[in-house]
Order: sequence, then structure tokens, then C-alpha cells
Amino acid sequence: MPERLSGVLDVSVDNVIFGFDENILKVLVIERKPFPDEKKGMSAIPGDLVYPKESLDGAAARVLKDLTSLEGLFLKQFHTFGDPNRVKDLKDQEWLTNFRINPERRVITIAYYSLIKMDEYQLLPSYFAEKADWVDVLEVPDLAFDHNEIVSKALEALRHGLEVDQIGFELLPEKFTLTQLQNLYEIILDKKFDKRNFRKNIKKMEHVIPLNEKQEGVLHKPAQLFKFEKDV
Repeated sequence: MPERLSGVLDVSVDNVIFGFDENILKVLVIERKPFPDEKKGMSAIPGDLVYPKESLDGAAARVLKDLTSLEGLFLKQFHTFGDPNRVKDLKDQEWLTNFRINPERRVITIAYYSLIKMDEYQLLPSYFAEKADWVDVLEVPDLAFDHNEIVSKALEALRHGLEVDQIGFELLPEKFTLTQLQNLYEIILDKKFDKRNFRKNIKKMEHVIPLNEKQEGVLHKPAQLFKFEKDV
């Protein structure tokens, strides 16, 4: 009879947190707390083990709140990572030995991605992180465990969601210009759009509402502002 996994594995959640800063799609990377013989903690994406009486969504929301102090943010589960050797690298085993009660256990990770309006919150180091910072999604450093693969899969999921569910508005300020919106689409999808056609198509969307307001404090000619109404 095959050996069962019950009692010999841990379940964790990892959050790939995306933000958009004008012309750059960014991802939140933390510096893990270093173990005693380590000069600097390795970079990683935020995550934690799931508590015994906690749901998966609840655990992911807790990790997100610990870093942003915000609740109710966009959060979507997109993949499960369960390779038996995903935490067996020497550098990862040393960290686990110092911070986990059962470092030898197999870890199954449920991955989520979150979308954050970067101007609405402040980064907060957490009990699992020395510090947190934004990095360009195209310049993500070497990360712990299989976190580089998780970021790559999250970007694929984000691209799908952008085209199918129009989730990109979660990354924009409450009031935005069509130039900002086009920049967002072009950067995430890695393609260029004709400006005239893009704007014509966007203006057909009932949930993109034009405002009788224009940008303030800009050096160029101020552009008209729009907002996104989910309920339309």
C-alpha cells in the first residue's frame, strides 16, 4: 500500500503582490529574517504556513494585511506548487532548520496574487520579514525556494485576468487618465496598442466613466480623468 502524506507535510500560502507605478509593473519582495550565521536574509515573496483553524483565503489575507495594514484588497488564488524537492535546496534547508519546528517536512504551497494601488498604503515589515520593497517585475532577483517560478506563473495569471476579467483597474488610482490605462495594458501584456483604437474601444466600456475633471499639477497639457465603476 502506498505511503500516505497525512501528517508529514505543511500547507502554506504565498502572495505575489503587484503594484503599478506609472510605467513600471512592480512586485513586492521581502528580505527574510536571517538565521544566526547568515549576514543578510535571502529575498522572497511574502508567505506563511496556514494556521490549523484558518482557511486558505484567510491565511493569504492575513499575510497581505501584515505587510500593508489594509483589508479587502484584490486577492486571487492561481496555482498550487507541490514538487517534493521544492524546499530541499541547501540554502533553504538552513533557513527552515532555524525557523521551522519541522524543517524536513514537505511543503505544499497555495499561491495567490494581489493587486494594490500603490498610493493607498505604506509598506510594513512583518514578523516574517526584515524589510519589504518594490522591484520591477522584469528585474526580480534570485529568490528563495521556487519563488521565481511562482512570480512567473502569477504574471501569466495576471495577463489572463487583464484580458478576460478587466482586473487592471485594481492597479490604477481611483481617478486615472487613458494614457495611464494604456500604459498599464501595454506593460502587462508586453505589446503596443494604437492610441486611437485603444481609446475608442475603452470609451465603449460602460464601466469606464468620464469625469468633468482634469489632471492637476502636471507640466504638460492636463488630460481628462476617468474612473472605474464595478457596479455598472
